[in-house]
Amino acid sequence: MTDSPDRHILIARRRAFTRPGYVSYAEAGFDGPWVSPYQQSCGSTCGPVLISYNWLDAPSARTRKVELMRLGYLPDMLFNRVLDRALADAGLARNQIYLTHAFHLLPATRSAQVPRRDIEASFDAITRHEVAGRPVIALGRAAQSACCRFGIPHLPVSHPSARGANLRSKAAQITMALQNLSHLEHAA
Repeated sequence: MTDSPDRHILIARRRAFTRPGYVSYAEAGFDGPWVSPYQQSCGSTCGPVLISYNWLDAPSARTRKVELMRLGYLPDMLFNRVLDRALADAGLARNQIYLTHAFHLLPATRSAQVPRRDIEASFDAITRHEVAGRPVIALGRAAQSACCRFGIPHLPVSHPSARGANLRSKAAQITMALQNLSHLEHAA
């Protein structure tokens, strides 16, 4: 991710955002020159934006800190295996997309549900400013709902970790959305 005044404002927004019961990236040891640590690998300033639910939970982030500080993500997670497959099928690399989250704090427990009001507060404070008119793919219901609530045009797809579909079919949805965004950009 390149250095820009806008990026510094976004990072400041993320640093200022708090909610009771959640751990900030800084509190978990992940404060850095990014809005999300995920952007170490997916921080393109010009590629499509993918919005997911959240980055991780606090216990997982702390347990896997060394790997996360190096990559910004965990390659063995289903979410990332699906995304890697989708990107490969679309002929893209991680550094050609920008991945962010609807919720920019870490739940205190694994698989904790984040209330809609907290997701919307985070989205309003941070995420809606990140997309800046770029093409958006919303990964799952939480991201889709937040995009709708704030009037962000997006292509909706299933969350890569959603149950019920296999890795290949989930990846195919994301690949198709990436290709559709590419066609829309070329037509404009």
